Amino acid sequence: MSNRSTASAVLDIVAAIKRMPLVGVLGWQDVRARYRRSALGPFWITLSMGVMIGTIGIVFGQIFNSPMQEFLPFLTIGMIFWTFIASVVTEGATGFISAEGIIKQLPIPLFVHIMRMIWRNFLILLHNLVIFPIVLLIVGKPLGWVALLSIPGLLLDLLNLGWIVLILAIVCARYRDLPQMVTSVLQVIFYLTPVMWMPSLLPSRAGAYLLDLNPVFHMLEIARAPLLGQLPSTTNWVVAAVMAVLGWGVALLIFGRYKRRIAYWL
Repeated sequence: MSNRSTASAVLDIVAAIKRMPLVGVLGWQDVRARYRRSALGPFWITLSMGVMIGTIGIVFGQIFNSPMQEFLPFLTIGMIFWTFIASVVTEGATGFISAEGIIKQLPIPLFVHIMRMIWRNFLILLHNLVIFPIVLLIVGKPLGWVALLSIPGLLLDLLNLGWIVLILAIVCARYRDLPQMVTSVLQVIFYLTPVMWMPSLLPSRAGAYLLDLNPVFHMLEIARAPLLGQLPSTTNWVVAAVMAVLGWGVALLIFGRYKRRIAYWL
């Protein structure tokens, strides 16, 4: 029974991947619909993100007494990636709930709705990434070839986000109070993760526990560190890879077992 359920889950995901053109169109339409009749479109998010980064950078740079040439790029790329991760997780929690009408009317793979949501937020991430090279020019910091390592890091992050939001979407479709809990937990994780503060500010012993045991830190670091001219540690890569393997194993079991019940829960 378990093998049959897992096979059913894999078939749904494979069928969804084969419909990538549909996912691309739906995700792009979501972004266009959100900013219809807007002069700047999605760049309103980019503009607000830039203003927030500039304000936080000036204030917290003085509070932490950090060199602006190091702190501002660190803050910028950290906020951009964190916003992407938090948005995907938050919207992923209601991924199936938001697609209730389509799920009940059209026989398309359920994982299409998860991919659509991730693609929509990935497009917004690309808009926000425009801020980073501008910040590098302001502080006079070059972008080296090591930055290319951010691409496999981001792909691994997408792989991890896929199983995280798939599980959350299933559980939250059954228990409707959980999306609010997910938002609250994300706020706590934000303050425990080096986004607005640099890891070097932590005492060595506290940093070992707070960072090494924080999976979000490892996800951030494999995509962020190369853009800052640094190499992610082996621990960062290993933790992110192990998370992907184990997470997808659990996600396939849960998805296969409860896939047929999702429409009845909505």
